[in-house]
Amino acid sequence: MSNPVIAIVGRPNVGKSTLFNRIAGERISIVEDTPGVTRDRIYATGEWLDKEFSLIDTGGIEFTDQPFMEQIKQQAEIAIDEADVIIFVVSVKEGLTDTDEAVARILQRSGKPVLVAVNKADNPELRNDVYQFYNLGLGDPYPVSGSHGLGLGDLLDAAIKHFPEEHEVPEEDLIRFSFIGRPNVGKSSLINAILGEERVIVSNVPGTTRDAIDTRFQTADGQKFMMVDTAGIRKRGKVYESTEKYAVMRAMSAIEKSDVVLMVLNAEEGIIEQDKRVAGYAHDAGKGIVIVVNKWDALKKETNTMRDFERKVRDQFLYLDYAPIIFVSAKTGQRLDKLPAVIEKVAHNQSQRITSSVLNEVIMDAVAINPTPTDKGKRLKIFYGTQVGIKPPTFVIFVNEEELMHFSYARFLENQIRQAFDFEGTPIRIIPRSRK
Repeated sequence: MSNPVIAIVGRPNVGKSTLFNRIAGERISIVEDTPGVTRDRIYATGEWLDKEFSLIDTGGIEFTDQPFMEQIKQQAEIAIDEADVIIFVVSVKEGLTDTDEAVARILQRSGKPVLVAVNKADNPELRNDVYQFYNLGLGDPYPVSGSHGLGLGDLLDAAIKHFPEEHEVPEEDLIRFSFIGRPNVGKSSLINAILGEERVIVSNVPGTTRDAIDTRFQTADGQKFMMVDTAGIRKRGKVYESTEKYAVMRAMSAIEKSDVVLMVLNAEEGIIEQDKRVAGYAHDAGKGIVIVVNKWDALKKETNTMRDFERKVRDQFLYLDYAPIIFVSAKTGQRLDKLPAVIEKVAHNQSQRITSSVLNEVIMDAVAINPTPTDKGKRLKIFYGTQVGIKPPTFVIFVNEEELMHFSYARFLENQIRQAFDFEGTPIRIIPRSRK
């Protein structure tokens, strides 16, 4: 089941991105005092009281002819449509504005639960000014400070009360996978080709897939799969057709529901920035990943065409060096019969567990090959490691001081673990922890 979605909306420069970063626990959105800096929706995963949720930061809604404002308004409207709960951010320092009231009318029409977050209320003298926001007709306003984290507990307590109830019970022997990628790389054609039927509408117009269709099938050896479609457009309209970045929202939903994600590239068009962005979400989510190069039949081949294309993929997706690459054609069926076995292997690797004794032998051998680094006269000491989780495989390495575990040495340890065990297709998390 996909996570509930909280969308943060409001006019420009009320502190939406600061609030987003505070809830997400890290600096993800660009924060700047220039209105309109956040032009695209930004996504993250948050957690409150053991409930995970997806968080969307939006560009500010403003009813002017300034550059990007129409696109920002469209992006915000899409986020509102996808949200389970909307946090409407206003500023106590600027007071209630005409734009706030106009945004409030849009939110009321959405029919979604709306919580008014009155930001920048870190000064007690301003608390009485919060009451003016009752005039929005959206219920009790919540005074908060995105900069200092004040009042967020009450706000999130209220937000999770509106989350939909969970009904889906996961099946242990079922592997969920999805095709993700930008519009028109051939995701629907791949689904149809694998199933051997016209299950999904296929068109050369990007954005044709409109309804979420999760499909079950079973291979000859009895392995059960669920193919999670990357659709999810709940409304029709020009705004959705004109907003190609909506593919990212569809991909986010599919990624959350999947064990293994198949990142689809178009062999004819090569790799663009949006491919890397979408793949980054799957990597950050810790999912198993397979890179699928579609439309391979359409490419004119030379002696080293496949090798050269693979090198380009590795150069552009350095953080996905663990992901297998498979070249396929939905049109001719080339190599599609190999996909289920690859997906099954990656799903198995995602759930693989390594005993502590064997793991520590590998770690000690790694330290012997490449001694731990020093910083300002202090040397990193590794005491022992243990696996603490799966999906993705997660290892805690106990050390004398966490700060001495440089990123490059953690990456070296990861590579040594990968050489010793088959973790193809899955990211690995290594967490240094002081032994106390």
